[in-house]
Amino acid sequence: MRRICISALVLGALSVPAVAEPLSITPGGYNSVPAAESPGAPAETPDAAAPPTRVANAQPNLGGGFIQFLFGNGSQDSAAPQNYSQAPAAARPAAPAQTAAIGSDPDAASADIDDGSHPPVDPKYDRQVVAYDGKEPPGTIIVDTPHKFLYLVEDGGKAMRYGIGVGRPGFTWAGVKTITAKHEWPDWRPPEAMLKRQPELPRFMAGGPQNPLGARAMYLGSTLYRIHGSNEPETIGQAVSSGCFRMTNDDVKDLYDRVSVGTIVVVKN
Repeated sequence: MRRICISALVLGALSVPAVAEPLSITPGGYNSVPAAESPGAPAETPDAAAPPTRVANAQPNLGGGFIQFLFGNGSQDSAAPQNYSQAPAAARPAAPAQTAAIGSDPDAASADIDDGSHPPVDPKYDRQVVAYDGKEPPGTIIVDTPHKFLYLVEDGGKAMRYGIGVGRPGFTWAGVKTITAKHEWPDWRPPEAMLKRQPELPRFMAGGPQNPLGARAMYLGSTLYRIHGSNEPETIGQAVSSGCFRMTNDDVKDLYDRVSVGTIVVVKN
């Protein structure tokens, strides 16, 4: 009688249609759609570990449900080792640390720039104290355009002399101005007239060691002219600019620290 009951039970189970959906074995819920495939789900970030996806042992498809339980391995879940589609976050290599933005300390960063690719500046344009017998009072800046020198008049008949680059033919000028503003590592926006001559120039360049205005800029009156540094020190002693006076970055830093807004600048042509 017991054998008959068991046989009937088995036959009755076999006659039940397998209509149930197979159970998903992804942790976190049955028949759930992975987050990356869900409509509108946010994209995975590199630092977010994806939920591990288990892969069951290969075996005949018995329709799932109760029949799978009877004639499978006796469990709804596989005991096979987990196969992860992505390693846990702790096991993945850490992202390389980002280097500091050059704008955070350009004075320090500029010291690391290799100037070996630039031709040397003629030693006669080196910064030095010289005798000066002009009539201008101490603290005045004198620009000697023809000889490509800039003087900062000092007490006792002396002046600090710097080599400079000046305006090319057609771009020189003369007059008396005052320093109206000072900026460290200034941004550069080429004026419209320059852009018409050289349309390939960028419309904006942030301050930094590669900026044409160099380490410092002193603005002259209400004009577009400046006394500024340069990323091309080899042009010191040459007539190459559009009317500005360029210096090496070391020299312009030295001058910048010696003068203030309101300083008189006499440009001689």
